[in-house]
Amino acid sequence: MCRALLYLGEPVLLDNLLFQPDSALVRQGYMPKMQNLLNLAGFGLRAWDPGSHQPEKPFFYGSPSLPVFDRNLKNLAEKVRAACVLAHVRGVAYSAAVEISLQNVHPFQFEDVPWALAHNGELAGMERLKAALAAQIRPPFLAGIRGTTDSEWIYALFMSQLSDPHAPASEDQVFAAIGATLSILREARAAAGVSVSSSVNLFVANGRQLAALRYCLDFGRYPTDGVERAHEANLSFLSLWYTLGRDYALHGDEWTMTGGAERADSILVASEPLTRDTSSWVELPEYGALFAEIRNGRPYVSIRLID
Repeated sequence: MCRALLYLGEPVLLDNLLFQPDSALVRQGYMPKMQNLLNLAGFGLRAWDPGSHQPEKPFFYGSPSLPVFDRNLKNLAEKVRAACVLAHVRGVAYSAAVEISLQNVHPFQFEDVPWALAHNGELAGMERLKAALAAQIRPPFLAGIRGTTDSEWIYALFMSQLSDPHAPASEDQVFAAIGATLSILREARAAAGVSVSSSVNLFVANGRQLAALRYCLDFGRYPTDGVERAHEANLSFLSLWYTLGRDYALHGDEWTMTGGAERADSILVASEPLTRDTSSWVELPEYGALFAEIRNGRPYVSIRLID
């Protein structure tokens, strides 16, 4: 159920994240190593290039087609270097009821807002939650929801918890907004009588900062009434990994960062490691949240457990 990545640091060629490594994000669409489902419902990215015109605005690319066959994406990836990247391959239930369309492609980003968000997971009983969630979303963001995904509602809810969604936020403000978003989701689910396991892995970036969340609401609780069924994405605790280093590239026959965390100038976060050698990757703990930004040329990283 979806794969995603975040990158922040020295500019990196998009091809080195999306296509080239052993388990590059595009490959995770059709050959993931840490889930049983294929991710066939589209691809999207935001990529911030500090040397481009209006560097605060990211490159945007989105398509409901399979990225492995997308020649335009491949050509773009071979040319663009970015200092911050948020990319996502969408996975959905194998059902004719699911809408595959551009407006449902992640990441989501409202106009004139620096923050973009992608989601890996699925909220059970979403239709029963919308009325309660709408009351907690700022009207401009509620009106900005265009697609049919639960993920875009989570994005609008998260944006509504930031004191100033049009600017960067401090570490504490980001963690507080994540916590408040989860709290509202829990309360809405309780009021609607929804207690089915629901994964909420989040990937957030604004060009200068990033955040990630590995979380599941009511993990291990599955329908017993025979009417609802658990989505395949919620049958296990979805993975989320990160690595720190410098000079991310092909070294010898291995894609890796060099230098280790103590000499790092970049951080890479992903649903699953991009490289065959996973020794330098660390799994974010269950119910863990990560915040990162560049300070004095090095990535500052903070990890907290979310109640």
